[in-house]
Amino acid sequence: MLASAADQAEFIDLGVKKMTTIANQKAWTIPGPSPLPLVGRIVNTINFAKDSIGYSSELFKTYGKVASIVAGGGTNLYSAASDCPGTVIAYGPEIVRQVATQSHIYHKAPLSGILYRYKDVSERTKPLKNYGVGLFGVNDETHLKQRKLMMPAFHHQQLRSYRDDMVAITQSELEQIKVNEPCEINQLMKRLTLRIATQSLFGEDVIEKDHSAGNLLQEIISIQISPFTRLLPLDLPGFSFHRYLDLLSLFETQMKGIIAEKKAKTTPDSDVLSMLVKARYEDTGHLLTEDELIAHTGVLFLAGHETTANALTWILLLLSQHPQVCSDLFDELDSTLHGNSPSVEQLQKLPLLERVIKESLRVITSVPWNGRVTSQTTELGGYVLPKGTEVFVSIYHTHHLPDIYPDPEAFNPQRWESINPSVYEYNPFSAGPRLCLGAAFAMMEIKIVLAMLLQRFRWEYLPVQKIDRNGFISIKPKFGMQMKVCSQDREFMHGVGSVEGNVREMVKLPS
Repeated sequence: MLASAADQAEFIDLGVKKMTTIANQKAWTIPGPSPLPLVGRIVNTINFAKDSIGYSSELFKTYGKVASIVAGGGTNLYSAASDCPGTVIAYGPEIVRQVATQSHIYHKAPLSGILYRYKDVSERTKPLKNYGVGLFGVNDETHLKQRKLMMPAFHHQQLRSYRDDMVAITQSELEQIKVNEPCEINQLMKRLTLRIATQSLFGEDVIEKDHSAGNLLQEIISIQISPFTRLLPLDLPGFSFHRYLDLLSLFETQMKGIIAEKKAKTTPDSDVLSMLVKARYEDTGHLLTEDELIAHTGVLFLAGHETTANALTWILLLLSQHPQVCSDLFDELDSTLHGNSPSVEQLQKLPLLERVIKESLRVITSVPWNGRVTSQTTELGGYVLPKGTEVFVSIYHTHHLPDIYPDPEAFNPQRWESINPSVYEYNPFSAGPRLCLGAAFAMMEIKIVLAMLLQRFRWEYLPVQKIDRNGFISIKPKFGMQMKVCSQDREFMHGVGSVEGNVREMVKLPS
């Protein structure tokens, strides 16, 4: 059923309220570029959304380590509050430390962002109360309680049970790859990590189901990031927001069915959802509600699937352009694994693989921003931030500080033999109470996938597209990334030196 005329009017009214907050907000002292005449702040917002790393790099050069994406504030990219006073970007270890450790001040918000504010508009928008919420939509004591409840699903002993699925799915994908033909790497990594995520989280493989929860979430994500969905949140046929709500309802219905199946089983499966269904709060002994289960599993998928796919994509690009590193890594894999898939114990005996991954996550940080919203007026980097301010901490720019990482744009895994940065200097998985719950899961997945891919094939970069960064929550190659799949012949020099695009602003690559 479509939203009523009154509901549609409320959608519009929410947008009007947002525009009027610019005039009503408290004094905004954080420096930034002036809004343009006539078009105002919208151009600044679009420029940041289109290329957040490039745009913020210019702002940091001009205004220092704390800047507003537009002078005077009045922007809103992330917060669901209708009175957000503005958006601040910042970087550096001290900034990371302050935001990461003061979680009572710097709150997280649902991953649905500004769309979350429409959750109470109509019956059809009610699924927004759960989607993208989970640990991202709760703070303070509630967050700590729910995080503690979920931790056993990611304990190192439980992680071992996910290894076999990771190996089996990776092997399945490898068997479908054709030698001496081009392969779209980001699409391959997305499909691979989608299958691993849905199997580990829900106990189902997307290949075996036409309309799996994982596939639905994929489509939901693609519609959510469309600017039309955010600019025109109208529940009318033909509008992307209408389709978005249709899919959210379908996902919620499907998740309720999966949860009912898990609850009915006398012997639980080993997937994350099965564990959460049985989990109880320590203080009350209560089980997680159906809404909480839907919220948590959805967020775990959103936070862990595409980010891992993009990380793997960038790692393969960097290895394709650094033949000596690739050769040394292959030697390590071959001498330890002898062509086999790695066991959990063997993953600990691959130090170069560890360094390659850490350096890749440093130089091209697949999740470049850590977003928060201030719960009260506070100070950051010498500036007063009004309550409700959006704060985006740049992990990418922190990872490129030359006083911490000499020659920061160089891809140099060897540097990790002699450096030991703090969690605030190297921060790919956040830190403090909000440390990524799935960090160990992601690292194990990346290691297994790389070990199997690199032993089986040589991945030769094909210069058929520019490699420009794209995305905001997680960055990926804008135009995809083609590689030729070759038998592992150790000819690692092939395809070196032909990369074009603004990826060269992020990392030094051979010409």
